[in-house]
Amino acid sequence: MLRVMTWNIRTGGRDRGGPDRLDQVVQVVNEQAPDVLALQELRGFDRGGLMAEVAGRVGMTPRLARSCFGQPVAVLVRPPLQTIEAGTLRRPFHHAAARVVVATSAGPLTVLGTHLYPYSGGRRRMEVDWLVAAMRRSEGPLTLITGDLNSLDPTVDHTARLGGMPSLYRRRHLRRSGGDVDTRAIARLLAAGLVDLWPSSAAGAPETEGLTVPTRLGGAEFAGMRLDYLLGTRALAERVRDCRVIRGGAADTASDHYPLLAEVDLADS
Repeated sequence: MLRVMTWNIRTGGRDRGGPDRLDQVVQVVNEQAPDVLALQELRGFDRGGLMAEVAGRVGMTPRLARSCFGQPVAVLVRPPLQTIEAGTLRRPFHHAAARVVVATSAGPLTVLGTHLYPYSGGRRRMEVDWLVAAMRRSEGPLTLITGDLNSLDPTVDHTARLGGMPSLYRRRHLRRSGGDVDTRAIARLLAAGLVDLWPSSAAGAPETEGLTVPTRLGGAEFAGMRLDYLLGTRALAERVRDCRVIRGGAADTASDHYPLLAEVDLADS
């Protein structure tokens, strides 16, 4: 069973003038032992050997995508899994996007790890189009798009939740024309044939079980939302056996986001 996890660790696990949370981040990763790990908000991970240090502590091989505008992202792979290809999507993502192709017994698995633009739904929609184009260039049917997508699920009514948010943060999730809730980014990914793995594998579960923000660490911009996603092609989604948000213990205070973990049966049938 392949374990895939995505996690925004908030400013590299270290707050300016606040606590150093990196040990907690490492603890959670080691407890969950993902085979493939997408990380976002890796402030400082692109210098001083920090990426290599953290990867060594969790026993994984990192593929870092640097950002000219925001913070790096990375996809890490646990040996003995073999990475066939790795690189950065050459588009002007605000927070970058990493592409890693892993060899599995069911064929190559392409993982696109990213962190979409937080401030504008129109910009998120543009970044999603770049992701969809990259997905369509993937070799084989197994592709996963994952990360902090800063976007709302189009199948859920968010009116009441957004109404309780400070206006500064509520505007991030509203369309500029008319003020409707902006769910276009996720809608486009679903229209491209991707399956949202949490609701598809947690049918009947309360919506609150899928919320990834906020944690006990807080976050004034959040009002109980699902911003972190694992979206797979249909061939991949058919192999998912479980998908859940990791709560409790160090995960409650290691970041303002909870990790999202899926278990995928990639045994060659």
